[in-house]
Amino acid sequence: MVSSSIFQLLVSFSFVCFFFLQVQPSYAIGKSYVVYLGAHSHGPNPSSVDLDYATKSHYSLLSSILGSNEKAKDAIFYSYNRHINGFAAILKDEEADELARNPNVVSVSLNKMHQLHTTRSWEFLGVERNEIIPKESIWEKARYGEDTIIGNLDTGVWPESQSFGDQGMGPIPSKWRGNGICQFDTFIGSRKTHCNRKLIGARAFYKGYEAYVGKLDASFYTARDTIGHGSHTLSTAGGNFVQGVSVYGNGNGTAKGGSPKAHVAAYKVCWKGGCSDADVLAGFEAAISDGVDVLSVSLGMKTHNLFTDSISIGSFHAVANGIVVVASAGNSGPYFGTVSNVAPWLFTVAASTIDRDFASYVTLGDNKHFKGTSLSSKDLPTHKFYPLISGEQGKHFYALSRDAKFCRYGTLDVEKVRGKIVVCLEDVYFGTIPGPEASSAGAVGMILASDDESYYDFIAYPHALPTSQVNYIDSQYIYSYIKNEKNPVAYITKAITEIPIIPAPVIASFSSRGPSTIIPSILKPDITAPGVNIIAAYTEINRRISYKSLSGTSMACPHVSGIAGLLKTLHPKWSPAAIKSAIMTTASKMDNSKRPIKDRFGENATPFAYGSGHVQPNLAIDPGLIYDLNIVDYLSLLCVYNKNYKQIEAIYKKPFICPESYNVVDLNYPTITILNLGDKIIKVSRTVTNVGPPSTYYVQAKAPDGVSVSIEPSYLSFKEVGEKKSFKVIVMKAMENGDATMDYVFGELLWSNGKHRVMSTIAVKLK
Repeated sequence: MVSSSIFQLLVSFSFVCFFFLQVQPSYAIGKSYVVYLGAHSHGPNPSSVDLDYATKSHYSLLSSILGSNEKAKDAIFYSYNRHINGFAAILKDEEADELARNPNVVSVSLNKMHQLHTTRSWEFLGVERNEIIPKESIWEKARYGEDTIIGNLDTGVWPESQSFGDQGMGPIPSKWRGNGICQFDTFIGSRKTHCNRKLIGARAFYKGYEAYVGKLDASFYTARDTIGHGSHTLSTAGGNFVQGVSVYGNGNGTAKGGSPKAHVAAYKVCWKGGCSDADVLAGFEAAISDGVDVLSVSLGMKTHNLFTDSISIGSFHAVANGIVVVASAGNSGPYFGTVSNVAPWLFTVAASTIDRDFASYVTLGDNKHFKGTSLSSKDLPTHKFYPLISGEQGKHFYALSRDAKFCRYGTLDVEKVRGKIVVCLEDVYFGTIPGPEASSAGAVGMILASDDESYYDFIAYPHALPTSQVNYIDSQYIYSYIKNEKNPVAYITKAITEIPIIPAPVIASFSSRGPSTIIPSILKPDITAPGVNIIAAYTEINRRISYKSLSGTSMACPHVSGIAGLLKTLHPKWSPAAIKSAIMTTASKMDNSKRPIKDRFGENATPFAYGSGHVQPNLAIDPGLIYDLNIVDYLSLLCVYNKNYKQIEAIYKKPFICPESYNVVDLNYPTITILNLGDKIIKVSRTVTNVGPPSTYYVQAKAPDGVSVSIEPSYLSFKEVGEKKSFKVIVMKAMENGDATMDYVFGELLWSNGKHRVMSTIAVKLK
């Protein structure tokens, strides 16, 4: 069950919009499908003749089903003719089924909808101190990400935001192939900046969404962000420096992205009802063609097949073209097996806290104190106790108790509520914001309570009156106090910014957990990064604020995208896998109290929550060794999970034969996962590449409980940059294993030369 807070993390979906995620409308003749054919034979730099040929081949293929070229042209609304080979079309079910049986087709799938999944965070990550940038900062060494291009698949961008101003920016890189495409309206009252040397491109893709909701008004055909999510994520990844940013006076500081001097491009593939597969693929296709270096993708859905998931497909082709693709892990935690975006070529990011809270305290008449959270700028009229009442106690005689406890519209009686603090339950199902109803009923303040035992995140929101949002345990005490006290009273303090908070990071309860249900042999998520109460740019439409605090793995993802941009600037020839390895192997499993990272329940978190650990950008810049991978490695892995080798070959469009035997544990990933160990002896192969000076690395292993781990050889000597060395990890049941459970256990492997520490997580399922 997802709380209303999680709905508000990103964008509020109405039930109508949610319906769009499930059912396509009856007005359409047929349904919208995505047909994936693999890769093109024309290579990465197609001519106009190549593009025309590819599109005609799509018409020809579909006409063999529909009976004519004209019908095929009418049905196809996207032809992916550059890097991704396929098309999106309106088809009847039987036509889609017939197409799926064609041996040249990799997959045919319904055009599904994906859901959308800072002033302090960069200081928490160590790249600045009190807004002063030290010499050892990755920003200084990587020139703030200059000459790197970061693309963002999301809800577009608000171009007038100061975060996308081009002061201090260099010229647009010659590698940019966007051809000046900048799809914006002229918003009334805006200063017409639109694209510049910072925001170098903006495109909108809506045909897949239209296949769900019908024809949009022409005013919608713009990359302008009217939701705010895309502006927030893009400015977190690559926004320029903007001083004096706060949210209702909280969190004051300088907003900036991870690569503040990178050039950015927006690809609007998400709308109020979600992000359709067809539009997402079109966005990937455009970003690859435009020449971005990093793609940030803060959206996703639970999928069971990599070959029918647009993010998996699009990111594969992006990585094949040298683009680092970073994606959010999803907001379905804290339950295990909920992580999304699990393809091994994706960089999957979980969410955790930073060392800042927006705190508001509740004091009851019995002198009990509770820490809550809020961004309310309002204070109680006088510093005294006020009568305390629950929403149910304050209801109109005609209102239902089940509605009044949430303080839903029209449920509260002014005569009962006026002058009191009202306790409203967080609305899990409808996402109703209770503040307006409490305020209109005359309440002087509000306590927002929780009834979700699994949800312990302090996510701050602005409210219409003095408010404190408290967790489940504290909520239960407050309700009990109201019930048992004859004259219950309370006081709420004004929201304040508290720094530093210890411990931090703490894994957000909403952050989706591993293991992956598609490829459990790959540990997911890969990393955790700041994703709770992150301040960044927002849409200014109908709003008084230009920056907003949001929470979600959507906010964590662009932090890593920004760091990847810095590494791309410093190491332009590194592969996406090399950049991913550098960030993962230098991550930390400790919080700022030097203790293991915990979850919101105070328990030690596991790698299923944080992957390799919490990102440390200043160390990622110089990892010492990297675990590299190429497309052929990924294809070999896919051969294990898909026995249709013709489909595998279609994805690559080059001669490729699946290996006769391939052990999935030998994928050269920065982490090691072993399934169902039992009494077997598992030998895992890995190869590291030296990216530092000549050196000798010695190995240490912290074996998981009940497991024996040994490494051969025990040291690796490197004489030059680029030199590769291989080693084996031998894993078996320990003699003292006893009655092993079926659970996962975790350990780690460390290569160190005294300066560099190259850490790999080990996950073992015992039975």
